[in-house]
Amino acid sequence: MSKMNRPLELGRPASGKRRLKDLLLQKDNRNCADCGAPDPKWASANIGVFICLKCCGVHRSLGTHISKVLSVTLDEWSDEEIDAMIEVGGNTSANSIYEAFIPEGIKKPGADASHEERSKFIRSKYELQEFLKPSLRILSSNSKKKNSLQASLSRKIMESFRSSNSSKMEGMVEFIGLLKVKVVKGTNLAIRDMMSSDPYVILNLGQQSAQTAVVKSNLNPVWNEELMLSVPQDFGPLKLRVFDHDTFSSDDIMGEAEIDLQPMITSAIAFGDAGMFGNMQIGKWLKSTDNALIDDSIVNIIDGKVKQEVSLKLQNVESGELELELEWMPLEQ
Repeated sequence: MSKMNRPLELGRPASGKRRLKDLLLQKDNRNCADCGAPDPKWASANIGVFICLKCCGVHRSLGTHISKVLSVTLDEWSDEEIDAMIEVGGNTSANSIYEAFIPEGIKKPGADASHEERSKFIRSKYELQEFLKPSLRILSSNSKKKNSLQASLSRKIMESFRSSNSSKMEGMVEFIGLLKVKVVKGTNLAIRDMMSSDPYVILNLGQQSAQTAVVKSNLNPVWNEELMLSVPQDFGPLKLRVFDHDTFSSDDIMGEAEIDLQPMITSAIAFGDAGMFGNMQIGKWLKSTDNALIDDSIVNIIDGKVKQEVSLKLQNVESGELELELEWMPLEQ
């Protein structure tokens, strides 16, 4: 059977590591659950939260009977540990339990907090269970009972997650690949401040969101920033919006657009392993009055990777264009 006629393998299950990485890519997991620091690379496998390196040190000091710390990228994870992380669903879900009742006067530490501030909050949160709902608290000074008490607490919390998130768990999303989006630059963007704007871009695919950095006072910003999104089996268009960052008021919209991913993903799956082919064109998204394309957007295999350059005229705004580069990454890559 030729590659062009090979059936598309859309339902292939993801590996454990890929499932964990997909969870980490969710918006609420892109910051530490305890201090908000960006890009956490550690996790407490039994609690179900992603944490930064500094908070990781405090978690380790609690002992594995309270928090079992693993590296997202370096450590081996069991299927049971990954299943537990996914069942919790991420930092927002976990914090809705562990931070349900933070008393007035207790301040959650920031990314630049001292070790003492960080340690005090994390111990109160997980070891002393001071912020839990009273019905979930299981406290004892008897050290011989700590392991069984923590197991009981974990069971009660997981029951709470299951009851509150049952509909969410029934609708777990299957992913078919990853989309790397390089936001290259903007041109002639709209003025939203006195003489300029402070633009940034937000991408949305399904329930996921990713955001670029803010470029100060620039109507022709250059980001060259790569953002990663998981592609669900029932994917729709990639939606993007450009905003002007404001410190003291809500951010102003500076235009929007949608990208049809069908030409790229259909072509990529049909050809299979792109590394088996030389550089060639495999698809095309055509400019029309129904889309924001400035020119036809070609899907190419370049150096064994499926890529697509996209130039868009921003919609619902007086001016502005955006250039992006897309790259399709199959799950096994």
